[in-house]
Amino acid sequence: MSQENDPVSRHYLAISDLTASELSELLATSLQLKREKMSGGTAQILRGKTLGMLFTKPSLRTRVSFELAMKQLGGDALYLAPGEHQMGTRESVPDVARVLSRFVDGIMARVHAHSDVVTLAKYSRVPVINGLSDREHPCQALADLLTILERVGGIAGVNITYVGDANNVSNSIMLGAAMLGAHVTIASPKDYQLAPDFLALAVAYAHASGGSVTQMEDPRASVEDADVIYTDAWVSMGQETETEQREKVFPPYQVNAALVALAKPDALVMHCLPAHRGHEITDEIADGSQSGLWDQAENRLHAQKALLIRTLK
Repeated sequence: MSQENDPVSRHYLAISDLTASELSELLATSLQLKREKMSGGTAQILRGKTLGMLFTKPSLRTRVSFELAMKQLGGDALYLAPGEHQMGTRESVPDVARVLSRFVDGIMARVHAHSDVVTLAKYSRVPVINGLSDREHPCQALADLLTILERVGGIAGVNITYVGDANNVSNSIMLGAAMLGAHVTIASPKDYQLAPDFLALAVAYAHASGGSVTQMEDPRASVEDADVIYTDAWVSMGQETETEQREKVFPPYQVNAALVALAKPDALVMHCLPAHRGHEITDEIADGSQSGLWDQAENRLHAQKALLIRTLK
């Protein structure tokens, strides 16, 4: 079996499943598909294909973007809510993969544990896409990079600062940006910084691309000369028991007018959503002229289309 027809070669579980050239190609395809949609339509490239969508966590953007992407490309999407499959309880993860992959052409899974998408991929006979896990959010990163490409004009050489909890979202956007030559800074409290393996991989990508990766604690110093400021929730799903402690630690990392004023005058502000307004970001910034939040949300659709074509065609 040739590699291009091998489902294993087309799994998308992490940003590192792509090379820099493949990532650049996906972004170029996303832009093309967005232009096509705005000019009147999209070719029915995936006619006859079906995507199975497994959810163990709530979703707005992930479900809507993947479902509409499949429909606009001529295919179908099958939504499976947690109560319908009860993956990991009523039915084992390997068995869900074995059964579902007999019916569909690809599986997108939004899960709690990254090990679940890894197991799905191991036992599936069709490609598996990570719609979100506790380790990475690689589909969000595609939309984010597309947004930076559109709003800033490029990615190589751009100064991107992530402020807040080093989590699955920061992992993916950092790796993708470093792979494409950006200068990435992550500002987090001492006990909420990048995992060593992610930091090492990002540094390796940056070394190869001409970019850089810096980790620090000071949020104010981190945004100096920033072209992009990115933030996310202080408390992610599954961390609710840590809410009280986190809300004591993270207020200095709030993206507000005072912090944004330290960056470049036209710095783009990003958040993957949902936003906890008044916590990690203020209304003034989320709804202001520098906000890229709604472009990011829209770009999930176009990035997902490009990914689905790569995965299922």
